[in-house]
Amino acid sequence: MPSKVKTILLICTGNSCRSVIAQGLLKKMLQGKGAYEVVSAGTAGLVGMRPTDEVIQVMSEQDIDVSGHRSSALSEKDIREADLILVMERIHKQIVLSHAPLAQGKTYLLSEFGRQKSEEKLVNPDIPDPIGKPLDFYRKVFDVIKEGILRTVKKLEEQ
Repeated sequence: MPSKVKTILLICTGNSCRSVIAQGLLKKMLQGKGAYEVVSAGTAGLVGMRPTDEVIQVMSEQDIDVSGHRSSALSEKDIREADLILVMERIHKQIVLSHAPLAQGKTYLLSEFGRQKSEEKLVNPDIPDPIGKPLDFYRKVFDVIKEGILRTVKKLEEQ
């Protein structure tokens, strides 16, 4: 019997920058590693927006095309159907849990998910929003997200 598809939901504010980067990276890194559906949404309720030009460029530098992505608003259905929810900021986690308190055991900050107990605790676990910032800032945010995605893939492989 085939194993159930695991749904991983990535959340940021507008679903046009950070969660798009995380979704593109995670999809690429999970190819051929099991049955995963990787989706994303934003807490700001914006629907149908394209990723920023900077996100499209930074991702194309990684051979990942996100130009067809359109933003979607976080819904209670998204939260309910997700097996794992990874958020970019503490406020996003608060929003998820205010909509669905039962999501407590499956909602994590991307920057903290899969961290070893021996690693230093992060002073600020929030991944900064690059909107309106220069391209180099997007690249720095990409690097932080990539680190979290690498840890996530490792943790998923261990399960």
